[in-house]
Amino acid sequence: MHGFLRKMASKVPEGGCTPDNPVQYFLRLNDDAHPLNPLIGQQVTLTHTGNIECLECGRKTKKSYSQGFCYPCFRKLAQCDLCVVSPERCHHAEGTCRDEDFAHNFCMQPHIVYIANSSGTKVGITRPGNLPTRWIDQGAVQALPVMNVMTRQQSGFVEVAFKNHISDKTQWQQMLKAEDRHVNLIEVRDQLMADIKADLDPVIERFGIQAIQPIIDAEVQTFTYPMTSYPTKVVSLSFDKTPELGGTLIGIKGQYLVFDTGVINLRRFTSYEIEVTVSDATASDESEGQLNLL
Repeated sequence: MHGFLRKMASKVPEGGCTPDNPVQYFLRLNDDAHPLNPLIGQQVTLTHTGNIECLECGRKTKKSYSQGFCYPCFRKLAQCDLCVVSPERCHHAEGTCRDEDFAHNFCMQPHIVYIANSSGTKVGITRPGNLPTRWIDQGAVQALPVMNVMTRQQSGFVEVAFKNHISDKTQWQQMLKAEDRHVNLIEVRDQLMADIKADLDPVIERFGIQAIQPIIDAEVQTFTYPMTSYPTKVVSLSFDKTPELGGTLIGIKGQYLVFDTGVINLRRFTSYEIEVTVSDATASDESEGQLNLL
């Protein structure tokens, strides 16, 4: 089985996550999605063929930029612009946006500001349609929407107000080592809203109270992940250094496959062509064989 990597797909089981029924993951190769949870405990080998194909134009490239693009596409596509990761730096009003259609469909749409508990409590922004996937991709064990905002740029300014009091980063090593320690996110939200008032009021005054609305009735969402154990030391694996890697798959969290030999962030290698071999880690050499993931 082989194909070009895409971001892992995930979904919350019907009825919500429990320790016995965690987030369900799927390995995406080209247009196919293969269940990953049943492979935990098995020997999984991933081999990079050496091919990388741009996610946008399909041309071969020696290096992937911005998680899947060739350099020319990275330079011209609006979704690769700096303002995507720093929305407060939006330059649409200056008339220099790379793609007006992208701006309308992506940036000029409602966004949610949220707090989440992954490697610790953090703030983030996303569009409503990305939930809960956005939280799962960050390995969050808890998440809570806190504000509705009318545009991405405005959500960036709100996030900056929060960032004066709370991190906007996930410490991925800590996230992968940490068990699911919960906090009272309602209390965290209430304290943060009091703390950021002086920073947030000018943003509300600038854009209007109708554009930035607190969410007071949201419930905390919780997630559990298919992890049989947590590594005490996180060793990062990379196709750029080792074309063939893997080991016994002991868990999946965020966008990481966790092996007994180390961890790999599959999203980082979007558009890499790989071959996947799976065998029973407890089987003898004579009985080992590739398993059907479909």
